[in-house]
Amino acid sequence: MATQYVARLTTAFAAAGALVLTPSPAAHASAVGSTPVQTFEYSVGGATMKVPTGCMFTHAIRGGGRKITYQNAGVDCAFVAALGSGFCNWRIDFAYADTNARTYRTSRGKTHYECKIDPMRNNRPQTLPRYGKACAHLYVTGVRRVSQCHHITK
Repeated sequence: MATQYVARLTTAFAAAGALVLTPSPAAHASAVGSTPVQTFEYSVGGATMKVPTGCMFTHAIRGGGRKITYQNAGVDCAFVAALGSGFCNWRIDFAYADTNARTYRTSRGKTHYECKIDPMRNNRPQTLPRYGKACAHLYVTGVRRVSQCHHITK
């Protein structure tokens, strides 16, 4: 099981490293980006939970122009973080904003009341009405903890 987490983290770090070395792709290409999840504490049923350093939130998107054919976001944890209880009462939302940064659509995910070390969500294919950006947001107990976005341009 620990091997699976190390493999997933290695993939996330490789994708993040590739993004650092190459320019950000436009909408006509696929994009993958990872953002570190900052350490935080939260309360569940009177117990204090702590998410330590070592988790990455990754958002992948495929398509061309305003057409999205695939979208996925999730968390990968390694080291001490992979041994913890993970994220309880979590959900992942996908939000879409225009070029003026006004959010015009949000696909709110289901809140999952179980604790999971590697929460993940796929979103349906769609055609956006405007250019701008597509973001994935991870919420834990109703609080946004991390976001990762991609620009959707001509």
